[in-house]
Amino acid sequence: MVEDAQVGALLVRRCIAGDTGAWEEIVQRYHRRIYNICYRFAGSADDAQDLTQEVFIKMYRTLNTYDLEKGALMTWVTTMTRNLLVDHFRRTKQDRMTDSLDAAPSDHEDAAPLSERIEDKALTPDFGVQSRETRELVHRGLQKLSPELREAVILRDLQDMDYKDIAAVLKVPEGTVKSRINRGRAELARLLQRTYRQVM
Repeated sequence: MVEDAQVGALLVRRCIAGDTGAWEEIVQRYHRRIYNICYRFAGSADDAQDLTQEVFIKMYRTLNTYDLEKGALMTWVTTMTRNLLVDHFRRTKQDRMTDSLDAAPSDHEDAAPLSERIEDKALTPDFGVQSRETRELVHRGLQKLSPELREAVILRDLQDMDYKDIAAVLKVPEGTVKSRINRGRAELARLLQRTYRQVM
């Protein structure tokens, strides 16, 4: 991870010095991550593309503010993406609140990830179709979570970030991050189980 942080810092320095190849490398490295986060939040490919482009424009204009001492380039990029999404949702008033979270689980660091909360189905010839349908159900379920729970689950379970980096991105204590992830997973599992029951 230290090596990655140093590579990121080197790319930023090269880019600021006018190396266009360095900027292309930054775009290649982070495009998929940024697009995925935007897509999970926005819910549409067109919006995700537009938001991703906005993130890169903002990144390019503010590269000289990146400080390696404050974290890896990936954390900086994710923070910028998250901030832009927050601004976007405030502008468009697309925040969606869920039903009340009646029973939030206790804040255990080793809470079950999404894969363990979704009903396990045996592999069948049409597994690819089921897998695609499951991904779509998860995506639709994420749109129904409150923004604070959604972003915590996305960063942990879909972007595979550790608690410390998520805390830095969201600017909240690690305990709050864990609580949001647990509540988000529980709420998402409840939504998915309800959907499965309707489908069956």
